[in-house]
Amino acid sequence: MAQKQEAMQQIEISVENREAVIKEYAPMTKYVANRIAMRLPPHIEVDDLISVGVLGLIDAIDKYDSTRGAKFKTYAEFRVRGAILDELRSMDWVPRSVRQKSTAMDGVVQKLQNKLGRPPEDDEIAEEMGVSLDELFNTLNETKSMPILSLEDMGIAKESGEPQSLLDCLAGKGDADPQTHHRLVELKEIIAKAIDTLPEKERLMISLYYYEELTMKEIGEVLGITESRVSQIHSKAVFRLRNKLKSIIAEEM
Repeated sequence: MAQKQEAMQQIEISVENREAVIKEYAPMTKYVANRIAMRLPPHIEVDDLISVGVLGLIDAIDKYDSTRGAKFKTYAEFRVRGAILDELRSMDWVPRSVRQKSTAMDGVVQKLQNKLGRPPEDDEIAEEMGVSLDELFNTLNETKSMPILSLEDMGIAKESGEPQSLLDCLAGKGDADPQTHHRLVELKEIIAKAIDTLPEKERLMISLYYYEELTMKEIGEVLGITESRVSQIHSKAVFRLRNKLKSIIAEEM
């Protein structure tokens, strides 16, 4: 299978083999859609994401140029993921109530951190908010679907003023000017610094989920905990990372 995929990455895509390429990379499209869906609210249908992803795959097939040296699989993944994220952005799929909860929790965490001189514990956040731990975890679970960081936060936007996503820039859809490149280098450094501040278990969660690309179930098997506990740790890690990134950016910009 690996040899077959490698061969397809090197050949010219033509009218004759177009359908075969779509079938070959359909599993990849489903995989990308399911990975994104895991971080979204339940009302977002994964089948809808797959349909949009297929359109991204077709777009990749139409625009792929083998003479530029990039492997088709890499290019197609960018296009599939980009198409799905573009669709989600156009939907404004994060409810206003969830954004309000996230903003309120951000304020509580920042207040406690200034008061305590350290990141607050879960029970301290819950007490300050006047909610139970279960209610706090439910809120964390709702807000985990919000973006961790946008390039707008880093001062990176198109000349028109329209915000760009990190994917847009990495995929070459954004402006490849020196300033943008410099800010992207800074962004990687900021993210690395923020991850280093996370508790060990949450750092491991970020590594396994985002870098090793394990599923929640697979991470549970690795750590010897339930899938629901994995989801809980992931939600906490995402929330803590989002707040730390905002804090670092405020200090450095």
